[in-house]
Parts: sequence; C-alpha cells; structure tokens
Amino acid sequence: MAFIPSTTNETSIVGSKGNPLYVFLLTLVATLGGLLFGYDTAVISGAVDSLKMFFHLDEATYGSAATFYHGATVSSALIGCIIGGILSGVLATKLGRKNSLMVAAILFIVASLGAAYPESLFFKNSSSVTVLFVFNFYRIIGGIGVGLASAICPMYIAEIAPANIRGKLVSWNQFAIIFGMLVVYFVNYFIAKGQSQEWIDSTGWRYMFLSNAYPAILFCILLFFVPETPRYLVLTGNEEKSLTVLSKINGKEVALAILKEIKETIHEKAEKVSAFGWKVIVIGILLSVFQQVVGINVVLYYAPTIFKGLGFGNDAAMYQTVIMGFVNIVFTLVAIFTVDKFGRKPLLIIGSFGMAIGMFAIGLLAYFKLIGISTLVFIIIYSASFMMSWGPICWVLISEIFPNAIRGKAVAIAVAAQWIANFIVSATFPSLEAFSLPFTYCLYGVMSVISAWFVWKMVPETKGKTLEQIEHIWKS
Repeated sequence: MAFIPSTTNETSIVGSKGNPLYVFLLTLVATLGGLLFGYDTAVISGAVDSLKMFFHLDEATYGSAATFYHGATVSSALIGCIIGGILSGVLATKLGRKNSLMVAAILFIVASLGAAYPESLFFKNSSSVTVLFVFNFYRIIGGIGVGLASAICPMYIAEIAPANIRGKLVSWNQFAIIFGMLVVYFVNYFIAKGQSQEWIDSTGWRYMFLSNAYPAILFCILLFFVPETPRYLVLTGNEEKSLTVLSKINGKEVALAILKEIKETIHEKAEKVSAFGWKVIVIGILLSVFQQVVGINVVLYYAPTIFKGLGFGNDAAMYQTVIMGFVNIVFTLVAIFTVDKFGRKPLLIIGSFGMAIGMFAIGLLAYFKLIGISTLVFIIIYSASFMMSWGPICWVLISEIFPNAIRGKAVAIAVAAQWIANFIVSATFPSLEAFSLPFTYCLYGVMSVISAWFVWKMVPETKGKTLEQIEHIWKS
C-alpha cells in the first residue's frame, strides 16, 4: 500500500505550542554521554608513558611479552567498546533507552575509580601482572560504557527530536565527543603541569583516570530528571506517558498526530531484526564500516610526524591537539547547522570526495618524501571533510534509518560493526605503513571514493521525515 505522508508533521513543532527549550535540555543531558565517550577514549593519551613506568612494562621485567602487555594496556578499552556495542541492543530493548544510559553512566564511574586505583581490589600496592590485569579489566568496563553510549545516546536524541531539527540535535552528540577529547587533553595537561616526572608516573596518571568520574556522576544524576523516549514508551504499552512527553516537546495537537503514527508502526511489532528486510541492516553496517575504513584515526596517528617535520619538535602533540581540535570543532559545527538544510546525502558525498582529495594528496607527498605546509593543508582538508560529513552524519543516519520495532537491535549491530572496523583499521595500519606509506594513504583515498558511490546508490535521504515516514521507505 502506498504511503501518504501525514498532513500533520513534526516539522511544525517549533511553533508556539512546542517547547524547544525542553528538547534542548534533554539533548544536552544525552550528549553528556557523548562527552564521556570522547573523554574516556582519550584520557589514556596523557597517561600511556606513566603506565609503562608504573607497571614496569619493559623487557627486563616481562621479556618479549613487554610489547604485548603495553599494547593490551593501551587498547583494552576498545575490546569493551565492541562488547558494549553488541550489548546496547539488548539493553535498549529490555531496559529502555534512559535506563541503558544510566547503566553506561555507572560503568563510567566504576571504570574511572577502578582504573585510578586498580590495586585496591587486592588491598595492596603492587605493580604485578595481577594488578595490571585488574587495570585492563576496569578499562574494558569503561569501554563497555563507551560502546553503550555510542549507540544509545544518538538513539535517544533521535527518538525525542522533532523531524525538522533531528539531524542537528543528533550531530551535537558528535560535537560532544570531540569536545570531550579536547577537555581531557587539557585536564591531563594541567594535572601534569609543574609536576615532576616521578610524581606523574606514581600519582598523576591516577588523577587523570579519576577525573572521568566527575562528568560521569553528573551524567548519572541528570538522567533521573529526563523521560524515557516516546517511541520506547509506546513500544512497552505506556501510551499516556508517551503522549505527555510528546506534548511537552511538540504541543498537544501535533503530539496526538505523531502518537498515531507511532502506534501504526509499533502495532506491527517485529521480533526479528530482518523483519523489514536485510537491506536496511546492510546499509547501517556499511555506514559504520565506511566511517572507519576511510582512515580518520590513521591520519591522527600520523599527524605528530607531520608536525615534527614542520619544525614543531617535541611539542608536536600539543600543536596537533590544538590545530586538529579547532578544525574538528569548526567543521562539526558546519555539519550541525547544515544537515537539516542540505540533507544527509549531499554532505556525505561532498565529504567523501574531500577526504579522497586529502588522502591521495598525502599519499603522493609521502611518495616524494615531501613533508611541509602542503602536507598540513591536506591533513586539514581531509579532517575538515570528515568532520562536516561522516563524523556526525553517520551517527544521525544510524539513529534514524531503522524502524521503531527493531531500532535497538539494529543499532547494536551497526555500532558493533563500527568498533570492529575501528579495531581492524588501527591494528593493520602499522603493517601497511611498514609495507608502503603512500600505498596506505591512497588505499584510504580509494575507500573514500567508494563510500561516495555507496551513499549515492544505497542510502536514502531522510531530511525532514519523521521516524515513521522513514520506516515506510523500507516497507515500500
């Protein structure tokens, strides 16, 4: 049966009967999860050398296993991210979106305290393998919190947001992730500023991990004051509560029309994730995978070498943080204020070609061993292209393209695929770099071109559509 769009649409919510401030406050609380996502993944950057000293991760202590232990310590959180991504679907479906975010907040708190004082579990001060194992256990716990937040924060925002500003509101979550990374860089800097290296290696790194507990506690407290999403309330039979939330967001008249649309789709409750066909699942997975295989993390890994080559010396990492952080924030804001105006597809395609230009140019310059201002320019072009497109908009699409009845499970699959792709790209880069750095960057350039073709051919435009209208795309 052909779908006829509702005459009453969520685009009217910003009228006099709606409450934009209420929507903004709900989004602000949810984006704290994004901030913790960025904070937790970046906090180890200031502590990595101190951890190596504290746990004696050297060949004299561990022999040939020292490198393995060090690598595991740095990347252990990523294992948790994959687990959290997988679990997010079960928790979002069984506990709800709000309660799942509460679980993530508690995991962040526990992980912060545990990573700061891992020996407390055994009531002894030791840098033994056992305490190292416990530290990594807590980092995995924090990673699970990151995995949950990465899936459920954008899902929560998408399910409470009006159609005409949904892209903008979900994109703020990406801004919060980047902002969280910047905040922790400066927190680490001020913890270490003026202190001896001995103090940093024995105590300073603890304060770095402990600092994550403060925003996590704030997140946990604020979640008590936000409602469950209207879509999940209808899914669980709480239509009156759903109408109350929708009325606060949209006004009573529009809320009734939206509730009717939600009930029409929820009524068809689908138990299997494939109930709407595999195409929507495959598109969600590929969106996640392409966000990683275009090589964003690799560019960030290589940037310190570039900056050192430009004469920044040992302060290269700080310059990288400031320059790349500024670029990332500015162009994420570009995405936030254009995604609901120009649409998702145009920005993704433009971003893909911008990334391709940046990657091919960096590869060519690497081939001729030319490291200078031109290389920096193309790194900025690449990063800016990613941040105005695939960085935030991938999360927007993942949060909105899946039908109501399978959203929790489908988002979990897509997010798990994203973290797995992240791990594969990060793990293979050293080998690819050893083989040929120009080839490696050109490979990511090719992935960027393919990502543009994928969006053009397979991804539907969702701008201005309610979640229920998007669902009818897959039905038809």
